[in-house]
Amino acid sequence: MSRCTVIGIGIDIEEVARVRDLVARYGDRFITRLFTDGEADYCLRRRVPAQHLAARFSAKEAAMKALGTGRSQGVLWRDVEVVRRGGPPQLALHGGARRRFDALGATGALLTMTHSRNLAIAQVALLGR
Repeated sequence: MSRCTVIGIGIDIEEVARVRDLVARYGDRFITRLFTDGEADYCLRRRVPAQHLAARFSAKEAAMKALGTGRSQGVLWRDVEVVRRGGPPQLALHGGARRRFDALGATGALLTMTHSRNLAIAQVALLGR
């Protein structure tokens, strides 16, 4: 078994009501600015879309913290994508997020996220050798 080192970690918590309010106020503008088409399609088909949007919003924030960039250094919201490939949610990194991931020498990313009626939480760990 090969050893991995944690080279970045991030965690975030979001209020579902805050995301619900942002969607109500800004509509498609908010959704298309922050979420990929795949993320939006998945979330908007759920019974309570705001819970799923909040979880993905939280995952994006956690990933940006793990990358050490926050929302700067060329990392855009849509550069961090939560995808489902028949198993648990995973991160797909694009653009500035992918460049930063590679520059850190990361070889993998772990994502966990959950939500309740009121809160969504996500944690991301970046792994390297």
